[in-house]
Amino acid sequence: LAGLQMKMIVAGPQEVEGRFLVRAAHQGAPGLIHGGVLSAAFDEVLGAVNWLLSAPAVTARLETDFRRPVPVDSEVVIRAHVDHLDGRKVFVHGSAAIDGRDEEVASARGLFIRVPLEHFAEHGRAEDVAAVVARGNRPWLD
Repeated sequence: LAGLQMKMIVAGPQEVEGRFLVRAAHQGAPGLIHGGVLSAAFDEVLGAVNWLLSAPAVTARLETDFRRPVPVDSEVVIRAHVDHLDGRKVFVHGSAAIDGRDEEVASARGLFIRVPLEHFAEHGRAEDVAAVVARGNRPWLD
């Protein structure tokens, strides 16, 4: 399997929850998730919140704080929500934990800039944009 194989659900009006299993391919230090992989997971979940606002956006800044190691074979749960909006800027916060445990393993803050859907057509592949539109602008839905 390639990628994170992340599953996401709407967890509230401006909140998303994402889950993925940490596999051996995701490790940095032996037996532990690579910090860059966890940051990428945060980028996915924090970015998905923007689709709930019916406004696609791109990542302008992402800051991740790591608190505890995450072992391979753990299921990571990330919850993200909107902190506030300022024009085209969307400020989002997220928290990660290992499923079944209350302790936070990492947190992240992100700044996203709202862009028109044409931004992706101009800079990406037309077929990918069409697929997102066909799913009702929710790119992370199955």
